Amino acid sequence: AAFISTVLASTEDIWKKELRGYREPTMVLYRAGTTSGCGYANAAMGPFYCPVDQKVYLDLSFFNELSQKHNAPGDFAQAYVLAHEIGHHIQNLQGTLAKVQKAKQNWGNSTKSNALQVKVELQADCYAGAWAYHAHKDFDILEPGDVEEALRAASSIGDDTLQKKAGGAVRPDGFTHGSSAQRVEWFRRGLNSGDIRQCNTFQ
Repeated sequence: AAFISTVLASTEDIWKKELRGYREPTMVLYRAGTTSGCGYANAAMGPFYCPVDQKVYLDLSFFNELSQKHNAPGDFAQAYVLAHEIGHHIQNLQGTLAKVQKAKQNWGNSTKSNALQVKVELQADCYAGAWAYHAHKDFDILEPGDVEEALRAASSIGDDTLQKKAGGAVRPDGFTHGSSAQRVEWFRRGLNSGDIRQCNTFQ
């Protein structure tokens, strides 16, 4: 909890400097379950951002799962997860989430709707990479192996990897977060440039 709070403070420092009018979200740490502005949250949902109350919800047991079940240990893997959720907060402030929500309401639960959600998630990965770029430039935070930890985390929770682990075939039309390769690619794009204008996954 102390480490995650430190990462949150770092995201505030960076985005207040890089984005005019940035307002930080609130973070809620919980175990098992809690209520959110987006409804009841339980551990099975994993970390998420709720645009209604502008809060990031993190179930602390998720990090055990990331390390043990998905073989993505390390503090920077955890930092990446939080930075990704902060990416959704930026999308909310920019109006991206509202636009996507409107489009998805028209399409319902469809392949088209899933494909749009993938673009949202990959952009949040790219924003997470951009945060890491600036945090390292300003505070020298990255140690040897840190980037690999984040990339391993991004890769381990790609849709294709999760589908394979569940014993099923890889179904791209069922993707909601992007493939492992896509998640790594967009995180790297943000990390290499530090420029969120390079993160337009909707083009």
